[in-house]
Formats: sequence, structure tokens, C-alpha cells
Amino acid sequence: MTVKNLRWWVIALIALATVINYIDRSALSVLWPDIVEDLFPDESALERKQIYATISIVFVFSYAFGQALFGKIFDWIGTRLGFVLSIAVWSLATVAHAFAQGLLTFSIFRAVLGLAEAGNWPGATKANAEWFPTKERALAQGIFNSGAAIGGIIAIPLIAYLTVFFSWK
Repeated sequence: MTVKNLRWWVIALIALATVINYIDRSALSVLWPDIVEDLFPDESALERKQIYATISIVFVFSYAFGQALFGKIFDWIGTRLGFVLSIAVWSLATVAHAFAQGLLTFSIFRAVLGLAEAGNWPGATKANAEWFPTKERALAQGIFNSGAAIGGIIAIPLIAYLTVFFSWK
């Protein structure tokens, strides 16, 4: 059985993964007031800012390293398995945040999240090259990249709404 226009479904799923990627990435900034009260109740405002900066830097460094790492992984195991690995690990890392006990464990979970979320970009560009002829790649890339903007737009109100009913964990 063949699916008509399968390549467009593939890029739509990658765009959806990108939306989720950006929601995960944005969660820290929205949830930080609740997280800091729970994990760091005795620290001063300045110390809390320093903790936030440390956690953010750990994520960004891991994300930067993860780009090359997952680029190699996608070349080695292929696009499908690469996405499965990247999304599975970033999902587990997201869940693991709920078990953080302090700066070290929270930073480790952010590092794993950064490494795994980085796989979305090399995977998407590889899928684009595999599924689309040159004349359609810019449009496909635009569709995938729109997931970043859409995720950024919906992340803050969605996360804020969900925290009304659930804790940051």
C-alpha cells in the first residue's frame, strides 16, 4: 500500500516534532518560578538567577554538541531510527525533570534534553534531502521550520494553562 503524497506527510510529522521540541524547550522559562520555589526555596534572588543561568547554559552547550552527535547518528542508523532515538530520549529526559532533586540532577536532565532535542534539526534536513527533489526542498524546509515558530507561539500559553491544573512536575 502506498500513501499518496507521503513525503508531505513525513515533513508534516517532522514539523509536529519541531512544535513539540519547542514546547519542551520553552517550558523552563514558564515553569521556573514554580521550580525554583520547590527545588531552591532558601536561595536568594541572585542565587536563583545564577542557578537558572547555569541550567540554561548546560542545555545550550549540550544542544550545540548534540547537533554534530545526532548528525552522525542519523547518518549511521538512518532517518527513521534516528528520529525514534532522538524523540524517545528527549521524551524520557522531559519526564526525568520531575525527579530532579537540585542543581546537579536538574542540569543532567537538561543536558540530556539538549543532546536529544538537537537531533530534530539534522534529522529534518536529512529527511528533506531524502524525500524531496531539489525544486521542492525549500518549501519542505519552510514547512518543517514553521514548527519552531508555532511551538514558540503556543508554548507559553499552553504551559501556563496546564500549570493551573498540574504542578511543574
